[in-house]
Amino acid sequence: MQAVLLTGGLGTRLRSVINDRPKPLAPVAGRPFLEYVVRELAASGIRELVFAVGYRGEMIQEAFGDGSRLGVRISYAFEETLLGTGGAVRNAAPFLTDPYFFVLNGDTFYRMDYGALSRLRGERDLDLALVLRRVEDISRYGEAVLEDGRLARFNEKTGERRPGTINGGVYLMSRALLDEIPPGKVSLEQDLIPAWMREGRRMGGMVSDGYFIDIGVPEDYFRFQEDVEKGAVRW
Repeated sequence: MQAVLLTGGLGTRLRSVINDRPKPLAPVAGRPFLEYVVRELAASGIRELVFAVGYRGEMIQEAFGDGSRLGVRISYAFEETLLGTGGAVRNAAPFLTDPYFFVLNGDTFYRMDYGALSRLRGERDLDLALVLRRVEDISRYGEAVLEDGRLARFNEKTGERRPGTINGGVYLMSRALLDEIPPGKVSLEQDLIPAWMREGRRMGGMVSDGYFIDIGVPEDYFRFQEDVEKGAVRW
């Protein structure tokens, strides 16, 4: 299986503590954060990776090379200008040969069952399968809702302070959808998925309560460091 890792963001919210490298290279217990993501994918049998790189992407390429050190094969799709999440996936298209492939963020670690998502996609013949996660307060996020395994609502801002499910940022996408992404800057979450929902494309998914963290802000970056030291993330 193949996966696109979105690693081209500017990481502005983390600049106060990490300003000499791209966010995915933030050090955690002697390793770059992105290595934890790669090792998790490799352990799940996903070993053909495309790094969608932008800001200081050459540093990521220098750190990971061809991926052989970690038992994976890595290609690099460089973007000359910011393309957004959807545009970055389209830019990676020349490296993607499988009819379905995973897409995930290079600054997020999510311990989940990738095989279960793949089986769900096949059983329901989905164009896009995604993972939701439960949170205690959806007010700071856009709510995403599954009904009978199909995506019914996505990134809806309710303003309500209540428990619910939100987008977990892991997708299993068909090549057919990839071919429909327009050129230029476009967001997978804000533009493409809402449009595909309106078109009635087959989209669904599952809820995963596995360990999750996004190191986009300093407090979460420090929390991940603590969790690694405590043994919450290990192989």
